[in-house]
Amino acid sequence: MAFDIDMIKSTYASYKEKVDKARELVGRPLSHSEKILYAHLWDELPNQAFERGKSYVDFAPDRIACQDATAQMALLQFMQAGKKKVAVPTTVHCDHLIQAKVGAEIDLKNALDQSSEVFKFLESVSNKYGIGFWKPGAGIIHQVVLENYAFPGGMMIGTDSHTVNAGGLGMVAIGVGGADAVDVMAGMAWELKWPKLIGVKLTGKMNGWTASKDVILKVADILTVKGGTGAIVEYFGDGAKSISCTGKGTICNMGAEIGATTSTFGYDESMDRYLRATGRAEVADAANEIAEYLTGDQEVYDNPEKYFDQVIEIDLNELKPHLNGPFTPDLGTMVGAEMHQKATENGWPLDIEWGLIGSCTNSSYEDLTRAESIARQAVEKKIKPKAELGINPGSEQIRFTAERDGILNTFENLGALIFTNACGPCIGQWARYNDPKNAPKNTIIHSFNRNFAKRADGNPNTHAFVASPEIVAAMAISGRLDFDPTKDKLINEDGEEVLLDPPVGIELPENGFDVEDAGYQEPVADGSGVEVVVDPASDRLQLLTPFEPITGNVNGAKLLIKAFGKCTTDHISMAGPWLRFRGHLDNISNNMLIGAVNAFNQKTNFVKNQITGEYGAVPDTARAYKAAGVPTVVIGDHNYGEGSSREHAAMEPRHLGVIAVIVKSFARIHETNLKKQGMLGLTFVNENDYDLIQEDDTFNFIDLEDFAPNQPLTVELVHKDGSKDVISLNHTYNENQIEWFRAGSALNLIKQQNS
Repeated sequence: MAFDIDMIKSTYASYKEKVDKARELVGRPLSHSEKILYAHLWDELPNQAFERGKSYVDFAPDRIACQDATAQMALLQFMQAGKKKVAVPTTVHCDHLIQAKVGAEIDLKNALDQSSEVFKFLESVSNKYGIGFWKPGAGIIHQVVLENYAFPGGMMIGTDSHTVNAGGLGMVAIGVGGADAVDVMAGMAWELKWPKLIGVKLTGKMNGWTASKDVILKVADILTVKGGTGAIVEYFGDGAKSISCTGKGTICNMGAEIGATTSTFGYDESMDRYLRATGRAEVADAANEIAEYLTGDQEVYDNPEKYFDQVIEIDLNELKPHLNGPFTPDLGTMVGAEMHQKATENGWPLDIEWGLIGSCTNSSYEDLTRAESIARQAVEKKIKPKAELGINPGSEQIRFTAERDGILNTFENLGALIFTNACGPCIGQWARYNDPKNAPKNTIIHSFNRNFAKRADGNPNTHAFVASPEIVAAMAISGRLDFDPTKDKLINEDGEEVLLDPPVGIELPENGFDVEDAGYQEPVADGSGVEVVVDPASDRLQLLTPFEPITGNVNGAKLLIKAFGKCTTDHISMAGPWLRFRGHLDNISNNMLIGAVNAFNQKTNFVKNQITGEYGAVPDTARAYKAAGVPTVVIGDHNYGEGSSREHAAMEPRHLGVIAVIVKSFARIHETNLKKQGMLGLTFVNENDYDLIQEDDTFNFIDLEDFAPNQPLTVELVHKDGSKDVISLNHTYNENQIEWFRAGSALNLIKQQNS
């Protein structure tokens, strides 16, 4: 079934005219990414050429996707926007609030019991406002989107950073905060700074143990976690065409880990095959009619140095399997000898306790078959796994088909746990039964996208490494981090030496995909009679109170915390058990910055209250300042807010009285989220000024009343001894974004305009 086929055909109908006009204005050939951007301008037909990395541009995305953890706050905000129905096709997917513990059936039942209030809220809001609803157990948002909604040349946004997964089907798909999604739901333009372009030329063809996952693990190692910031990564070349559609999705998915705005591939035969296999032949036929407009111009790919801001070339013939980690997704190591050396030098535990396969990154049919081909060998060759193994299928369609084809049975014969079609351990929803929260150092390996400290199981001592599903399977069977499946032998139950054969995958099921109940619920045609009830006494859901604007030249603001080193959205607003409060701003604010390291004592969740002189938890200290009417400031290092799109990491500080976050540099989504919530996201003009910040500092914003685009702000630091420093701070606010600030939030402005 092809959802929203009329919208897709309408998008394609004007594609040629828009791209041709853009090519004329720019005066040169266009990349695939540029074609999509110019074809989705809010003003319809292009009328000017935009400057990469500088021009703020309004876009008209084709659709929106929200997962249950972020949808709560997004929809609570949309309910205030004064609209009767969403303006573009929108879906909600229940995949984050399901814990992996003992197995799919019991885990799903427990989730339905524990989070019924939230699921009912999301279902009723979806019904009321014309939103498609995917029930708990239907699958992981990005796999479901790839199977049902993504289409070549389209533009979508989603309230999850891994929305970029849809680039595997030729989209420009971008992760955003809920407030951005609300703009588009309300029929307004969506603003984005015109991205720079990074080209990745792929030559050759993968072989042996190398998988599509290794492409992005290598790119992450090259670019680091912030190397893609402000850019779209576009993959091209004969090597790109040799990769399956879901393999392309894997590569695009982890582009979020290098800070990229998104990643994408041009339309090719693998996408045509995937569309037809997933029941969307009508979309494939429509795409084929304008196929040359759904990929980059050949001149761009023949001479990439002329058209991209940066070019990386990877020979797939030479690419080897990688393991990235621990604690960061960009630390790449080749399997085998190199890993043995690094692990020994750094004290990484070599024994693997768990192998986990799944997540939105690697839970397709092809992923499962490649891993199953390794598991089958272990069963047939009588090799007993040394580590535990867990599997999260990507969707009910994949789970049903994999069960039909005997794939899941192979894993079960190996002793693996089959979890629900949901995120599970990837986002901290893992009840690891044999691992207390402060267990000794240990190693796990998974096919997920992120491996920050505490990410999977809440244990800071767990060393998590990212790899392809087949490498995860082989490593779990061997039980060793330094195992090299290309040459190392294993001892089976008969005492024989056994060498594993390279994995064999099936791109698409030979007998087609099948499913009895995919888990989709269509909204009613007229939702005006649907009542959305939020219990005032609920600890899970809370109606929002608009933020008050920050006015005048703010004086007397106190330092709340000076964060040391990496401070991701996991540090600012943890997931795991805190997911249950994602619809209740006041309750979830009790996790604000509890994972951030205080630069003055190297402790987490332990900061000084300048009013009392006592030390306490960050949220408690913030509440004390707020009660006293004292605004606060947060200081951070580079790439502050790296990771998830969760806008709670911006809403919580705003709710607890933080007026400004001042850092060396921001991750893109988090900076936008701060702007949307009507607070200041500022960067040091001189990075060394970070060192001037002292524990008892007071901040006076001297010229905030003159806040204007392209004009730095000045802050006076008053130290405990009475001495002062004056520092200059940059910002990237344009006139519209300053209007958000003046109104108190972007949502406040929408409400004003709608009234």
